[in-house]
Amino acid sequence: MHKGIFITGTDTGVGKTYVAAGLIRALRGKGLSVCPLKPVETGCRLKNGELIPQDTLRLVRASGVQEPLGFVNPFRMRSPLAPAVASEIEGVLIDRKRIISAYTGMNRKYDVTVVEGAGGIMVPVTGNYLFLHLVRDLNIPLVIVARPGLGTINHTLLTLASALREKLNVLGVIINYTVRKKRGLPEKTNPEVIEKLGGVPLLATVPYLKGSSVDRRRAIFSEMMVNILSRMRERD
Repeated sequence: MHKGIFITGTDTGVGKTYVAAGLIRALRGKGLSVCPLKPVETGCRLKNGELIPQDTLRLVRASGVQEPLGFVNPFRMRSPLAPAVASEIEGVLIDRKRIISAYTGMNRKYDVTVVEGAGGIMVPVTGNYLFLHLVRDLNIPLVIVARPGLGTINHTLLTLASALREKLNVLGVIINYTVRKKRGLPEKTNPEVIEKLGGVPLLATVPYLKGSSVDRRRAIFSEMMVNILSRMRERD
């Protein structure tokens, strides 16, 4: 079975980091050692002359690893832009070989590596090299996080089409509620339409969990993890 999972989104703000952190905790609960990899983080805040990658730190806390920040997050920038644009503005040279090397090193050391992209798979990492190409070069299974409401069918199917055209190993889709919202007709019907037209399974629906008990959160992410691992075995 593959030792890595790449978490992407249909857009920015769909809750990739939240889902990735929940998956990491669930994998740890299964007794697996897990390391996160956030290849590039933009929009970092500056504190005492140092860029603080908030999403990366959240993943690190979930994993409990004691790795150098530059290992789990090779590149970070202050500008809240696509990595290729932010790096050009700030004069940062993003070396994809360094990202691939970090992933390879993690695979030797940990049971599972959970990689989180930035935005969606068509976001440029450097030049015309997209996250789509990074997923291909890492040879890593892909999980797509999508929002639940109106418009998500289009965004999700476009993401799936791009991934499948590149022959990526798409495990499935996770619908994630980032805000408390009543399930209307779009929320009730979208998952079935995405599964039918996209040709990949719905791995989980993650409800808005703020204020929920630890046991409920653990149960939801544990079920999600089981579905992901099962799908990975099927696709091997």
